[in-house]
Amino acid sequence: MRLTYITTALSVMLAVSISVKSMENPHSVLPVQEAIEKDKTEIELTVYKSKNCGCCKKWIEHINESGIKTKAIDVADMGLIKAQYQIKPNMRSCHSAVSADGYVFEGHVPAKYIKQFLAEQHPQKTIGLTVPAMPVGTPGMEMGNRFHKYNIEVLTQDSQQHTYKHISKYAVQF
Repeated sequence: MRLTYITTALSVMLAVSISVKSMENPHSVLPVQEAIEKDKTEIELTVYKSKNCGCCKKWIEHINESGIKTKAIDVADMGLIKAQYQIKPNMRSCHSAVSADGYVFEGHVPAKYIKQFLAEQHPQKTIGLTVPAMPVGTPGMEMGNRFHKYNIEVLTQDSQQHTYKHISKYAVQF
């Protein structure tokens, strides 16, 4: 009973302290509040895919399991989607996902790096990220214990290619 009273009193004191700080400068955001708000931010991707693609479905499962929501749309001509989002032929893969902010994630980009990318600031000409082709061992492309090293590339409007992250081991993706 006494422990409960002490814990409750400390919680009330912390809440009052936060409230007073907020009233002193209503435009400042406390680090704790900022972290809470950041955790509440939901990521949702619209995924354009072929209705018959099994690896796309597995990639969507990986994305959903990481806490990212998805809305899948089956498309008859994926070439039109890729052209619409300015994805060059050498940067293409089987599916294209688009965030609410308009960033594109082409192919089997791991959820971990989608979250990281969306939390960062990017130059205006940045379109998103891509894992070109369909490397074995990427999320959705698992084939037993097989894994091929690959790069996650940055997509840009001016076609300047640079690597966002080199993935050399399977476990690094998660």
